[in-house]
Amino acid sequence: MSDEPTGPMLPQDRGPVSAAMIGALRDGGPPAVGEAAATADPYGDDLQLALYVAYELHYRGFAGVDPAREWDPELLRVRAVLERRFLDALRADATAHESATAALDDLLVEPVGGDGVPHVLERSGTRSQLREYAAQRSLYHLKEADPHAWVLPRLWGRAKAGMAAVEFDEFGGGRAERVHAQLFADLMADLGLDTTYGRYVEAAGAEMLAVVNLMSLFGLHRALRGALVGHFAAVEVTSSPASRRLAGAMRRAGAGPAAEFFYDEHVEADAVHEQVVRHEVVDGLLAVEPHLERDVAFGIDATGFLDDRFGERLLSAWQAGESSLRRAIELDLVRVP
Repeated sequence: MSDEPTGPMLPQDRGPVSAAMIGALRDGGPPAVGEAAATADPYGDDLQLALYVAYELHYRGFAGVDPAREWDPELLRVRAVLERRFLDALRADATAHESATAALDDLLVEPVGGDGVPHVLERSGTRSQLREYAAQRSLYHLKEADPHAWVLPRLWGRAKAGMAAVEFDEFGGGRAERVHAQLFADLMADLGLDTTYGRYVEAAGAEMLAVVNLMSLFGLHRALRGALVGHFAAVEVTSSPASRRLAGAMRRAGAGPAAEFFYDEHVEADAVHEQVVRHEVVDGLLAVEPHLERDVAFGIDATGFLDDRFGERLLSAWQAGESSLRRAIELDLVRVP
């Protein structure tokens, strides 16, 4: 077993399933989950943290955890049970379209009233709320585009070429300082947040964990390649208008140049990416695998469903005058000159 302190520390558990998973990684044994995995709330903290921990073995792992446990059969067996709970719930709750075109077209319709998180932050978001938003979103943005890269070996022709082109941009076009994960770390520094990978897992709620877990679930399974393409399309189609509002929120709050630049960059880049994803990746995939149409639509629907749940958590907490975080982050602030 490797004791090299790479990766973040293992988080605190949030129930019996996550306790079994984290305990197994800490102690080196199998996860003693019992029946809890088969009955856990599919959207709850316990199951979502257990899944998050299992998936992180495929990213940077955890300090003191043997990298070989990424493919531990017992861990994978428990993960499969949790994935089935999560996926079954999503198919029941999030399926709204059978056509990928219809699902994508609906993403272009602005909600009446403009009451989403980007709208609220643009109009009235405080610096504290921007920190909360960025801290939780860091679970995604510090690995931005990584899970989508897993689909590349599962595509060919136009879909592969289009996907690779967009991923190249996401990874900075060959420039390390322009990798989008690095740009988000720069944004976090402007907001006085700790930029360490995985730093805010403890603060993030189940809703944010589910948003991140969805990418890993789709990315790690070849059978879900259509859903992964749908997820990627949903992200790119909705990113540009949301980023424009979030850039305005950062400017209004005086968050700093890096905080503004991250979203300004996404306004332009993702407007282009949207067209590539729709006409090359999605259309290219369905031209050769038309049977994946419903999977692509499901990926789009599931992405919107979980994003909406995360937004509802934030807005309900803020409207009540409360923090949206599970744990306060004030003491974690990095003082930037």
